[in-house]
Amino acid sequence: MILKAFCTDIDGTLLNKDRELSPKTIATLQRLPKDFPVILASSRMPSAMYHLQKELGVHPSSLICYNGGYVLHFAEGSGTPEVLETVMIPVAICQPILEMTQGTQVHMSLYQEDFWYAPQMDQWTEREEKITKAKAILQHPAQVLESWQQANTGAHKIMLMGPEAEIHALEQALNGQFGEEIHIYRSKDTYLELAPKAISKASGLELILQKHGIQLSEVIAFGDNYNDIHMLQEVGLGIAVANARDEVKAVAKEVTLKSIEDGVAVAVEKYCL
Repeated sequence: MILKAFCTDIDGTLLNKDRELSPKTIATLQRLPKDFPVILASSRMPSAMYHLQKELGVHPSSLICYNGGYVLHFAEGSGTPEVLETVMIPVAICQPILEMTQGTQVHMSLYQEDFWYAPQMDQWTEREEKITKAKAILQHPAQVLESWQQANTGAHKIMLMGPEAEIHALEQALNGQFGEEIHIYRSKDTYLELAPKAISKASGLELILQKHGIQLSEVIAFGDNYNDIHMLQEVGLGIAVANARDEVKAVAKEVTLKSIEDGVAVAVEKYCL
């Protein structure tokens, strides 16, 4: 198998126990040829990925943000990205989701392009800022949705964070009401992430690869969670980390070490160097 590009999920896949890139991971990926695209694919916003690109020495380069809902391509020598894909959850769906959180302890964050709107500076906002190194704009979701309604736009991602029991109840309710229109998945017991149904990391990756003249069959990709399954199925060599969900391991062609054991770096050394 000839591999020409690398793509990986971030959280739970690429980062170590401190939610950072390990020295081994940085050193290994920097050994890849200069014409070997290193593509990050995440539910994160762009700003929460740029600092990782810089540590890897590949900034600016293409990004798959919001699980494929917002795909950016940086042409060589250009600091301004070309938007290859932008698919949003319309306000008509965001609004009833907000209403479903009323009277609960659930925090609702809204994301659009490179903006993150959080309702207040609480434990959830503080935690996400620390992990992603991105800054939230403090604004109530109702105000954000009102401005989006006027602009005829929507959310690239909705993040619901709260007590496990309330998140579970919301997941059931959302699947019943909007399961045909949005992706609904638990990234943690206390995190529920929502994205448009029409997109995936695989669809975003294919758009970027077209810019490089590379096929999906020529890509090595890594993941750990439900939103990585389609990508691992579509690429030439889809690898799950050992800490991945069982459903992800089931579709992967191989299982490497855990994310906290530099599993991605170990597999890259095996297949690409």
